[in-house]
Amino acid sequence: MTRVRPEAFGAIDLGGTKILSIVATADGHILGEDLRPSRTADGLEAVMRYMVYSLDAALNSAGRQRQELPAVGIASPGAVDAVNGIVPDAPQLPGWRDVPLRDLMAEELGLRVFLENDASAAALGEHVFGAGRGSRYMLFLTISTGVGGGIIIDGKLYGGKSGAAGELGHFVIDADGPPCGCGARGCLESLASGSAIARRGRELLARGQSPGLARLAEAEGDVTTEMMYRAAADGDEGCREAFRQAGRYLGIALAGYVNVFDPEVIIIGGGVAQAGELLLEPARQAMEELAMTQPLRGVRLVAGELGKGAGALGMVAVMRGQLQKEPVNT
Repeated sequence: MTRVRPEAFGAIDLGGTKILSIVATADGHILGEDLRPSRTADGLEAVMRYMVYSLDAALNSAGRQRQELPAVGIASPGAVDAVNGIVPDAPQLPGWRDVPLRDLMAEELGLRVFLENDASAAALGEHVFGAGRGSRYMLFLTISTGVGGGIIIDGKLYGGKSGAAGELGHFVIDADGPPCGCGARGCLESLASGSAIARRGRELLARGQSPGLARLAEAEGDVTTEMMYRAAADGDEGCREAFRQAGRYLGIALAGYVNVFDPEVIIIGGGVAQAGELLLEPARQAMEELAMTQPLRGVRLVAGELGKGAGALGMVAVMRGQLQKEPVNT
């Protein structure tokens, strides 16, 4: 008796520094994956080639063929126009302007392609397969080099009129604050992202206020958020204060989100979330101090469960949902 293999989907999470491709079943079981540099400075055509190579490597790891896939999902940075399949602009992808990525990759792969913002995809991944399972009203923030977000309303990803909703990192906290890559000043991203925390670390070094970080920087080079977390874990008070300050800014933004969206759960993902309670405790305190009583009641603030795979698994959820809605030809 021949065993029928489960249907598998291909998903590509395109980032400013890395490409992660997976082949996974509809229930989120990963059969194969590939991680490689995105080398975005090489330009659009080169990055598309790297995406194809990465997907094919994941397929090879899974023992599958490209023609077996019903579709491929791409999670891209930037304020993606998911309805029309376009990446209008993304700071992480230099030179990209109004790129019809969905159609270009469909032609390249010979497959149907779905496109979504990477943070929105990660939100859906956590909602379907991770820390947001079972919730109907959920917010997701990914805090890494920048800050992205995704919104789940009544169990569905909310995209707005063009699919570009969820830019929670560009909620303005301080209109006179530092400049943000989006062109505004004082956005959450400019105050609580990995880049913002590392900037504070460099300021601490310049003032001689972080001996633990100074030792690590002397041995390892440029300051990173991960380096600062290690210094903080070893008792460096300057680095601990940098995370507390970022957490406070995060909590101010969270209070606003709570008042607007009345969520059940807020999930924090991305590399900076590895700081855990060092970041989340001051965020929780500020959120509880500033949010209104009724929408705050019962809100959970938790770390994500899916790590780097959240965006790619979210695209599996996108494809599964879209294909299930479509009528089967008979």
